[in-house]
Amino acid sequence: NQLDPSWSAEEKEAQIREGLVGSIFNIVDPDEVNRLQRMAVEETRLGIPLLVGRDVIHGFRTIYPIPLGQAATFDVALVEEAARLTADEAVQTGVRWTFSPMVDVARDPRWGRVAEGYGEDTYLTSVMGAAAVRGYQGNDSIVRLAACVKHFACNSQEMNRQTLDSVLDERTLREIYLRPFEIAIKEGKPQCIMSAYNLINGVYANENPHVLVDILRNEWGFKGVVVTDWGGNNDRVEA
Repeated sequence: NQLDPSWSAEEKEAQIREGLVGSIFNIVDPDEVNRLQRMAVEETRLGIPLLVGRDVIHGFRTIYPIPLGQAATFDVALVEEAARLTADEAVQTGVRWTFSPMVDVARDPRWGRVAEGYGEDTYLTSVMGAAAVRGYQGNDSIVRLAACVKHFACNSQEMNRQTLDSVLDERTLREIYLRPFEIAIKEGKPQCIMSAYNLINGVYANENPHVLVDILRNEWGFKGVVVTDWGGNNDRVEA
């Protein structure tokens, strides 16, 4: 479970001390991060540190062009370097997990998140996404900033959140919408994949065995974390 920063200080501390929280979100004050980390390590039964996450999308202190603008450069090395510098800034505040890059192939301009991805071309999205993962995480054995590739999958067809059903054949699914995830995983080796709000051929992406198990785990061999989008499981229960 990830802690909502809007909770009161008493609620946050109680959740952490009871061991109900594994991650905190959008807290970028190093003093506050350290205070909560000490609480997690020294005042809980298991003493497991918190994982600090944030939507670090196109820069942290230094702001770079939006991902769509980055894709317009067609400069893969430049995108990787921007992600590397972003990671260097973010980790100084205690943030070690970013919900980026977004590799949804966006072919409908009505979708509200086109700016967060790399456009309509599957190949360009693939190479840019993999570059961002390499930049965030680094090429050594120690991950600087854990990347979370999103939204798995077919989220770019989403016009009305969890009620949308992306109905498409297997070839379209794999060659257009899943290919950037596959390339990002094989070339960038991200620590995390974020599942999408929508349905895929009638089954919610958050619990879709075909994409989450058959393809992601068994075919591609992904061994990292799968996290839902904000409140994704809650939406599923309410729907």
